[in-house]
Amino acid sequence: MRRSPGRYPIILLGCLTVFQLACAGFFISEFLTEVLGLRHWALPFAWREILQILASLGLAIGSVTSVLLLRQAKRRMTVMQRQLRAASGAFHAVMREFFVDWGLSPSESDVAMFALRGYTNAEIATLRDKSTATIKSQMNAVFRKAGVANRAELMGVFVDAMMVAGDHETPQSPAETSVRSAVA
Repeated sequence: MRRSPGRYPIILLGCLTVFQLACAGFFISEFLTEVLGLRHWALPFAWREILQILASLGLAIGSVTSVLLLRQAKRRMTVMQRQLRAASGAFHAVMREFFVDWGLSPSESDVAMFALRGYTNAEIATLRDKSTATIKSQMNAVFRKAGVANRAELMGVFVDAMMVAGDHETPQSPAETSVRSAVA
């Protein structure tokens, strides 16, 4: 089984956290046994010093590594945010291309945009200061020109377009899209 590269920093961070907790536990137990007078075992002084040095090194190495992993995660998050903004812009551009290809009027384009955002006909009517009947008529025109039967199929056209690499083609209907993908 092949593991994704993003998984190793998480595993490493988990191991470092456990190691740091063990080192911190050592210092806390040293402190409590000293203060409360519970120390019944006697380690030679040299061994205790070696353990303290190793625990200190463990905490320092764990802290430095945690900071490095945090910086790496921040960089990856920045890249992902840029990619998301680019995809969002690409989606908007693809939508506009489809609207032009379908020959939608500016009003129909606006109504289609609102519909794709999840607004109901009544909400679109309120936002555009039009009657619900006008919006319903414009939505039917969008469906007819796009070759789809409903909002879900309309959204499916754009999801398919974003998932396919290369130039987009204007599908006439969801059935034709399925036929095209089966042939390809």
